[in-house]
Amino acid sequence: MKLELTKEENEMLEGKQGKATRKAMEIITTLGEIYGAEKLIPVSSVQIAGVSYHNLGEAGLEFLSEMAEDGRTRVLTTLNPAGMDMEEWKKHGISEDFALDQQRVVDTFEKMGVITTCTCTPYLIGNLPHYGEHIAWAESSAVCFSNSVIGALTNREGGPSALASALTGRTAEYGLHLPENRIAEVKYEIDTDLTETDDFGLLGHVIGGRTGRMIPYITGIRHATMEQLKSFSASVATYGGVAMFHIEGITPNRTTIPERTEVITREDLNKARATLDDEMAIIDFISVGCPHASIKEIAEIAQMLDGKQVTEGKTVWITTAKPTKDLAIKMGYYDKIERAGAFLVADACCAVAPLEGRFTGLMTDSAKACFYARGKNKFKTEIRTVAECIKEALS
Repeated sequence: MKLELTKEENEMLEGKQGKATRKAMEIITTLGEIYGAEKLIPVSSVQIAGVSYHNLGEAGLEFLSEMAEDGRTRVLTTLNPAGMDMEEWKKHGISEDFALDQQRVVDTFEKMGVITTCTCTPYLIGNLPHYGEHIAWAESSAVCFSNSVIGALTNREGGPSALASALTGRTAEYGLHLPENRIAEVKYEIDTDLTETDDFGLLGHVIGGRTGRMIPYITGIRHATMEQLKSFSASVATYGGVAMFHIEGITPNRTTIPERTEVITREDLNKARATLDDEMAIIDFISVGCPHASIKEIAEIAQMLDGKQVTEGKTVWITTAKPTKDLAIKMGYYDKIERAGAFLVADACCAVAPLEGRFTGLMTDSAKACFYARGKNKFKTEIRTVAECIKEALS
């Protein structure tokens, strides 16, 4: 089936609106043809992954620089976390060489008109689509959250394809942009209470591992906060590649309900915890904020740390978006956290910062952070509640 383009889209593809726009349209139309799309559709917002120089390298930066020669964004576009706090990197132990390279990356995106707020939770800082809106997002946890919790429509874009959508305002209509592909395929009944973000991370670990890339329908969860849902979104996307889920009575999308049901118990969550807890882990790094911490989470952590002191030999990162950090400064939370010897880190994340060799053991409330800490940085890990993480930092 041939992909049909409008007059304007043909002009983009022919290079009449610049070299970068032509290259971007080539990426989008190629994907559309591969996946059998009939047409392109407008998107209202974009979120780009592949921002940390640690992941991007010179080859990736060269591609961005070529696109930035004449490429400019057409829709609201934000960035995934960088490898460092763009302002306070020095106090966090980031090398000057890395900082210079990371700044080059962010400057290149800014030249294209991208809003250089580096966060995996764009929906918390102003890039918030509404229900039924077509978007093109790349960060896996944000894709899962936007499809499921918000009810916007996006595929899990790669860095180049998300940038291509930013420069054209288009994406190909296939995958999760089509209603028939957003139907639940497997049902899970949760037979245990979930109370903390680590519980939801463990649930994502279990469901992701069983489900693969299918869409789950989940019952038995009576209440879930935004923070718990972002934790679940990150974990289920990391351990299974899930890009969308339905939770009965909580998420807004309509679907038919699968007949076959699997039951998930506390024992299943305990087994998941056991796989993420390494024996003999010596914890010298505590990190909360994967995905990026909300202002509510930061306020609670500031209260826990107020008047206390992080134990010598331990490093504590609370990672968040720059606008959230600015609000935390205004509210006095930043001072309470930093006076205790912890760091409120904007723009960055423990999953993409250059941390290999700096620490040996990570404690976190995030199942996703455990995955990357092990795979990228060779850390031993333990997953605990936020309160337990802070208790460890002070012990």
